[in-house]
Amino acid sequence: MFEWIARVNVVKSVAALSYMHHDCLHPIVHRDISSKDIFLDLEYNAYISDFGTARILKPNSSNWTSFAGTFGYTAPEFAYTMEMNEKCDVYSFGVLTLEVIMGKLPGDLMISVLSSSLSTSNTVLDTPLRDILDQRLSAPRGQIAEKLGFIVKLAFSCLQTNPESWPTMKQVSQELSNQRPY
Repeated sequence: MFEWIARVNVVKSVAALSYMHHDCLHPIVHRDISSKDIFLDLEYNAYISDFGTARILKPNSSNWTSFAGTFGYTAPEFAYTMEMNEKCDVYSFGVLTLEVIMGKLPGDLMISVLSSSLSTSNTVLDTPLRDILDQRLSAPRGQIAEKLGFIVKLAFSCLQTNPESWPTMKQVSQELSNQRPY
């Protein structure tokens, strides 16, 4: 079974995509961060694959492109404007993170996230963690429960209505690295 610690490790491993955005000579946007593009090794370290849709961001350019990605993981702003930037991967990371934690695609929860971010209510953020976690596993306790709560809040921050409010993948990666070990 894909236990809680393994799921936390997967999320942390995928956050390493911040390297492509912030540490390459020219930033690279993957454009299709989804569960079908994540491979796991025997220790549940995640590796991002399928760079067929990836693009290098050109400095001082608008970086317009045709649609690429998997529906449900793609930021609505990208689907509307076709302007790619690092934020496209941030949104996909948020969706993927919820999928890993929930054990399924977060379809209904995503509708709630979008609805609550359009209103003044924070009903999704007020949802008990136990209602978001994969119900097939026993409830996490102690530090694991705290870490999962932190990860869910971080995922929600990647899915806010205004992309300007989203963290960068570098911020996400640093936040996850700053979490104390189990």
